[in-house]
Amino acid sequence: MSRTSFTVTDAFARELSSRSDEVLRAVAIAASCKVYLRGDEVMLDGDADQIKHAQAVLSELRDVVDGGQALETQTVEAVTGVLAANGSAKEVLGDVVWRYRNTTIQPRTVNQKRYVDAIRSTTMTFGCGPAGTGKTYLAMALAVAALESRQVSRIVLTRPAVEAGERLGFLPGDLMAKVDPYLRPLFDALYDMMDGERVTAMLERGVVEVAPLAFMRGRTLNDAFIILDEAQNTTREQMRMFLTRLGFGSRAVITGDPTQIDLPRDQMSGLNEARQVLVGVPGIEIIEFERADVVRHKLVQSIVEAYRISDEARDA
Repeated sequence: MSRTSFTVTDAFARELSSRSDEVLRAVAIAASCKVYLRGDEVMLDGDADQIKHAQAVLSELRDVVDGGQALETQTVEAVTGVLAANGSAKEVLGDVVWRYRNTTIQPRTVNQKRYVDAIRSTTMTFGCGPAGTGKTYLAMALAVAALESRQVSRIVLTRPAVEAGERLGFLPGDLMAKVDPYLRPLFDALYDMMDGERVTAMLERGVVEVAPLAFMRGRTLNDAFIILDEAQNTTREQMRMFLTRLGFGSRAVITGDPTQIDLPRDQMSGLNEARQVLVGVPGIEIIEFERADVVRHKLVQSIVEAYRISDEARDA
């Protein structure tokens, strides 16, 4: 056991001691050593490896603070994950995708950063992985950013209404009311990023369009940012139909969780087929998220891992 101490800036010290020292405790847990703050002096107690890890985490957190961001326990977890993946927290967490009021949306893992970069630089991006990895939320933030910067003139949101099937027409109300239950997660993300009145106005003007996947047939979508969510529930035919809707000046993001397919067992998921067929096609990126990319409650990571183990045991 040894002790190392060093001084930090007043701004960094304030962030470390904020939220009743929760950030300091998170650093201590991440590095498995004791961390103290006395004024502007940080003290670390532990063995050489623990202290080295704590110093690396604190160095990355300092860069985050220098970039103008506040520290939270989730920030410490994100920094720890980025370091484990040999990434740079400044590069990952410093990439602000969208800022709305007091909310800042940015990638929090190396894979999320790869996903964001892929969407910005390619025409079509697939985001595949478990729940809670930010696939839909980051795609929506990038869509709003593209609309606001006039890179596109509209956002098109679609999802297969698998549960409704041919019964969609029996749901009460107009089209918007019928599809609302199936597109609600996309609506929720949109309302998190823009004023409600503005979202409503854009929906009325068609600047933001929502529709079940079946309504995409026969269309060509130009100058649009298109998001296909829950793509694991598309059939092979639906996926091929959607992929050929892309028009000039548009980009598409397809998201889905290959482990949560609701199709009949004898039907192949269009997402799974596309992941196999489209590898290496220029202009298409396929980003595979893992359990470590889950940014929801830690319990979600454990649930994802438990089901993965169960699935592997069943298929063995």
